[in-house]
Amino acid sequence: MSKDIYEIGEIPPVGEVPSKMYAQLIRPERFGDPEKAFQIEEVPVPEIGPEDALVLVMAAGINYNNVWAARGVPIDVTKVHGKLGEPDDFHIGGSDASGIVYAAGDKVTNVKVGDRVVVHCGQWDSDDPAAKRDPMFGNSFRIWGYESNWGSFAQFTKVQAHQCMPKAPQLTWEAAAAPTLVGATAYRMLHGWPPHTVTEGDVVLVWGGAGGLGSMAIQIVVAAGGKPVAVVSNEEKGEFCKRLGAVGYINRKEFDHWGMPPHWESKGFNAWLEGPKKFGKKFWEVLGEKRSPRLVFEHPGEDTIPTSVFMCDTGGMVVICAGTTGYSAVADLRYLWMRQKRLQGSHFANDEQSYAFNDLVLQGKIDPCLARTFAFDEIGVSHQLMADNRHPEGNMAALVGAPSEGFTDL
Repeated sequence: MSKDIYEIGEIPPVGEVPSKMYAQLIRPERFGDPEKAFQIEEVPVPEIGPEDALVLVMAAGINYNNVWAARGVPIDVTKVHGKLGEPDDFHIGGSDASGIVYAAGDKVTNVKVGDRVVVHCGQWDSDDPAAKRDPMFGNSFRIWGYESNWGSFAQFTKVQAHQCMPKAPQLTWEAAAAPTLVGATAYRMLHGWPPHTVTEGDVVLVWGGAGGLGSMAIQIVVAAGGKPVAVVSNEEKGEFCKRLGAVGYINRKEFDHWGMPPHWESKGFNAWLEGPKKFGKKFWEVLGEKRSPRLVFEHPGEDTIPTSVFMCDTGGMVVICAGTTGYSAVADLRYLWMRQKRLQGSHFANDEQSYAFNDLVLQGKIDPCLARTFAFDEIGVSHQLMADNRHPEGNMAALVGAPSEGFTDL
């Protein structure tokens, strides 16, 4: 006999969808620190449309986007997905998941009930004209579990069926849930902007090499035959990057020139410029040859863009997907036009790029770098660690339906 709701860790018979589920909810009235903003509540299981799939969540990846969601800044995400016709009085976050398909819309052809999947976080309207070219440029593009509701921090999640990709059978549920958002983002940055795509022998500077994005970038560069050099904050993280395939690392704590440089007409500019020059010499020392990076993998932003533009090789590219240290960055235009460098923005990935990254995972060429796994009731705690910059290197995940023993399957 079917039940109205199952307890966390209970697995309904495949294809049996209860009427209610438990979810970690954020509500506008408790925006603030993640450990308080997230609370477990009981809500209806969402109904799916003809192009959707309903996935029983086995494990969910932890990303920084729901630190922002918990705080309600820079936007109130409930208002964003309220415009999509979704509930606007609560937010169910989570933009990475592994799980099992429990229902599929009548127009769905790529998955069926019972399929083991991982979910990428790109959503868009199928009738958006940009979807036929690159949906990332479309007005309808949104990040599932952030700009849309019904994310992975619940027993069931509602996704567009194209988001569902095959789960790597060699991985545990929690390891499979961890890398897709950061990995697909890194893949587009490194392979999505021709002619500046990473190829055999290319030197790549990777900021934040021990983090979620950086750890995926290092492995993607290695898989393409490139030579990644990581930037980290301590020696332990540097050795972690070397184990992933980095040829070496730079400890950013050895330098103090970060942030906005003095104006180029001021006396302080030339003194500041000694910082990037010393950084460049350290890069050559670590690399073992005098070559500048053809690609610079950026996401800190304000603190590092001046150095990245300086470091990038003639005809090379600085590609950026975030601004974790701030959004007001300075680029010395003399280096851009005289050396014909490219400063390129990049945001998540389309289906082709997401599936290409997942293929690397399926082939065993990507270690998800799962550093820590949390229980379902610790999802707020995991985001608080991120907010306080106390999280471990690599990626984190939370168990939802999966057992704690780390089995790869049911």
